[in-house]
Amino acid sequence: MAKADLSENVETQLGRIADALDRIAPDPRPKIAINSSDAFVWDPGTGGLKPVPKVNRVPFGLLKGIESQAKALLSNTQNHLDGLPANNALLWGARGTGKSSLVKAVHALVNSTLSIDARLVLVEIHREDITTLPRLLDILRNQSGRCIVFCDDLTFEGMDDGYKALKAVLEGGLEGRPENLVFYATSNRRHMMARDMIENEQATPINRGEALEEKVSLSDRFGLWLGFHHLDQDTYFAIVEGYAASIGISLENDALRAEANEWAVTRGSRSGRVAWQFIQHIAGEQGIKINLPD
Repeated sequence: MAKADLSENVETQLGRIADALDRIAPDPRPKIAINSSDAFVWDPGTGGLKPVPKVNRVPFGLLKGIESQAKALLSNTQNHLDGLPANNALLWGARGTGKSSLVKAVHALVNSTLSIDARLVLVEIHREDITTLPRLLDILRNQSGRCIVFCDDLTFEGMDDGYKALKAVLEGGLEGRPENLVFYATSNRRHMMARDMIENEQATPINRGEALEEKVSLSDRFGLWLGFHHLDQDTYFAIVEGYAASIGISLENDALRAEANEWAVTRGSRSGRVAWQFIQHIAGEQGIKINLPD
């Protein structure tokens, strides 16, 4: 084979290899314009952030019975936005007591008077994607704006090792947590662990104390703990009445309370979520469209 022919053949083969590599290479990481919105959802499949045009939330002023928790989270969030020291926050407690609603309401409140470029960005990561949190933080670390990374209903089950990734990210590692973000999580459990995970460790004869300590110490990585509990009747009624007044429901107060109490009895609990479900029921009966103020 002539030398020229050999060179041409090698060049052709190299070209084919390069084309094949281009086809199997992952798509380039999408560019993220973090100042295009103040709320996003992390998509680990694409490595991008999906803007949320309208966040599903309740106005801060309508959250009743959690005043102390609201004050603490608002102060922590404002400190973070102002570039002051702020803690990761764990909001734990009973279902439907306003944990995730408070996070979203506080985010809206601190942004209410700011331009889009100056706003605090809320980025939600789903609990099943928590092992991809390091990738998300690498992206946000290089952004100029300040962020809250938010995971709702964060609980670890069975042999789930996702808690190890979260524990390492929150304060561990050489780089540590990016200065421009805090991590907020809600959970129905104080230590975010299923009871059987803890009990299984207690029953393990080898290094059971160390294994148990590793699991429950995850919650120690959150500097701010806020507990949420079931409501008493007066607070439940106050929430119902606040929603009713905001939406424009036409019903005498005594009748409203009586129906709200019956609704709570049928559900077996009193909570902000139950109050909201009751209000949606009454609004539907009265033909009222719900359009809460921001």
